[in-house]
Amino acid sequence: MKKIALIYMGGTFGCVGEPLSPMPAAQFIPELKKILAKELAIECFIAPCIKDSSACTPQDWLQLIQQIQMLQQQNYQHFVIIHGTDTLSYAAALLARFLGQSAHVVVTGSQYPLLNVQGNDLRQFTDALDNLNHALYSVLKYPSGVYVAFHHQLLHAQTVLKQHSIELDAFAGLAADESFDAHAQHYQISERDLARADDFRCLNLMWQPLSLKQHIKQLQQICQDPPDVLILQGFGIGNLHADAAIIEVLNAIYEAGCLTLLTSQVPFGGLDQRYAVSAWLSHAKILSSDCASHADLYAKAFKIYLQYPTVDERRAHWHESLNS
Repeated sequence: MKKIALIYMGGTFGCVGEPLSPMPAAQFIPELKKILAKELAIECFIAPCIKDSSACTPQDWLQLIQQIQMLQQQNYQHFVIIHGTDTLSYAAALLARFLGQSAHVVVTGSQYPLLNVQGNDLRQFTDALDNLNHALYSVLKYPSGVYVAFHHQLLHAQTVLKQHSIELDAFAGLAADESFDAHAQHYQISERDLARADDFRCLNLMWQPLSLKQHIKQLQQICQDPPDVLILQGFGIGNLHADAAIIEVLNAIYEAGCLTLLTSQVPFGGLDQRYAVSAWLSHAKILSSDCASHADLYAKAFKIYLQYPTVDERRAHWHESLNS
């Protein structure tokens, strides 16, 4: 029988009480084991970091990936991760970018806790058990890769977007039954990666309808202390109203060591380089997103930050990483 490593990382799934608060993992795991499907070979593990998912950092997720890679050495190849919903899409995208097709992984969570207020029995109304069972059976059924199981759906992890804050049908994305080229290979986490993860700086700027003068001022402020990655969310297929002065300051941001990436505010559809948006990108040293979601763009940017030490190398290898 195939073994499943069930890794608990916190979130609403494991909360109890009124108001809700996290149940200590050491107390929650025994209660969780009571409701697991008896016909499956499941071993429960506690993630290296248990916290509200809104507080998760890249280092937390690298530690999770490292835990999975260590379990792989113990002949586990099937993993279900219980994670909070706030940053579930980011966690799933990072797992996909770093694990590639090396394992069978399903990430899940819930909008309601698994247990009642007292924490000693199943909650009367909850989506947690359905989501968990869907994840456990799906991880044995589907090909290797990373997926998200939520509200009767199984989605390719890199395509996932949280679309509703409270409804049970909280996530959208490409169904697992549909073809998807993940463009990601296994990456072994090192202690050096864990140390560098804590220093990763990524800034997302959603372009607003302002005068060019105001846009230039904002970019000049960023240039004074630039992040490692600047994500610009343009309109429609990635349109930005730009002129020579904006191109100049974007070049200055690049020279200061920041990789600038262009994406869209629109959740689905991607960029289209047939339009004028592409004409000035090379002059401004901006790279356009080729990713499946905003979380996937973040995950790819973080991975390339770890892989290459300079902005020139990151820019040169950005599109090569379609295959890495």
